[in-house]
Amino acid sequence: MEIRLAKRLETLPEYLFDMLDRKKAEAQAKGVDVIDLGVGDPDKGSPDYVVEALIEAAKNPANHHYPSFKGLPAFRKAVADWYQRIYGVPLDPNKEVLLFVGSKIGINTVPLALCEPGDVVLCPDPCYTAYHPGVTLIGGKIHSMPLFRENGFMPDLDAVPEDVRWAAKVMLLNYPGNPTAALATRKFFEKAVDFARKYEIVVVHDAPYSQTVFDGNRAMSILEIPGAKEVAIEFNSLSKVFNMTGWRIAYAVGNATVIQGLGKVKSNIDMGVFEPIQHAAIAALKGSMDFTKRMNEIYQRRRDVLVEGLNSLGWNVIAPPATFFMWTPIPNPGITSSMEFAAAVLDKAGIIISPGIAFGKNGEGYIRIALTRDESRMKEAVKRLRDAGFVYSQS
Repeated sequence: MEIRLAKRLETLPEYLFDMLDRKKAEAQAKGVDVIDLGVGDPDKGSPDYVVEALIEAAKNPANHHYPSFKGLPAFRKAVADWYQRIYGVPLDPNKEVLLFVGSKIGINTVPLALCEPGDVVLCPDPCYTAYHPGVTLIGGKIHSMPLFRENGFMPDLDAVPEDVRWAAKVMLLNYPGNPTAALATRKFFEKAVDFARKYEIVVVHDAPYSQTVFDGNRAMSILEIPGAKEVAIEFNSLSKVFNMTGWRIAYAVGNATVIQGLGKVKSNIDMGVFEPIQHAAIAALKGSMDFTKRMNEIYQRRRDVLVEGLNSLGWNVIAPPATFFMWTPIPNPGITSSMEFAAAVLDKAGIIISPGIAFGKNGEGYIRIALTRDESRMKEAVKRLRDAGFVYSQS
């Protein structure tokens, strides 16, 4: 019997991080000591008090049953309280907060809840690789909004054609940005909210790096903008804020109608999160932000070491204001392909970096470097790059 897969799978590219994992395994099989600066996964563990809360909750058999898809009432209240404390944004935990098994599945639930086949979704380019699949799988159309350094990696909404504006059902935004590491201004968020209200578009703001900021910067929630709840929801996660990537716990907040729609889809195709993990998340959200501040100090030191080191090689890197990524143009004037440059770095220096083209057409010419290895490995990476000849004119 010949098994034929659905044609819709042909629209999906190979997932970037599957490709990076494969290349890493191939290099390691050859005996290479790979420095992985590709995947954005914190190298430090979760806070001790969060782990202890998990253990304590796991000892209670009452927490071992099927969890509610919405999330425990105590979890949703903890999220609402955290948004009030961090952003000054009031949320109704019963109507404006919804649990997800990671924000990636949440983002891909959006088209199922809001779009019909043929509907348009406005999507930044470059963007996180998980934004396109949910749209393409339901037969939606993506209209790319280019992100350029000269615009602070914020889309030019005025450049969106009028017919596209009226056809669009959803606009995806992501600040602090992955891969761009950019911060959005209040002025841009205000314009995005006004734009969405005029053209009846739902804004979906993905904000998992909301607390990973440097140099005294602050990342806004789009829900801080007056009237935003009329048109917007925001995804956030405990993955980067509290180093809980493997725990798979996130949430959406904002417009109650959209939250209700996402909940209806979720209740039919998904489940909730293991309740002891929710109790651990409650402990994280109720605690101080000291752990997150310490992690930011660690990332900032790594950033500074890497920026100084790469600039000593003539890379002309600009220090990112947020996230634990550096987004920088290919330093080699003789190579325009980010895939080619990333392959050369792995082959000659044993370092994995992410090619910009993997994040969209407008990512070509850039590379993304993660700050998720300690300072000694950052220094080792710079040394390897120097020894391998990745040194360029400073002019």
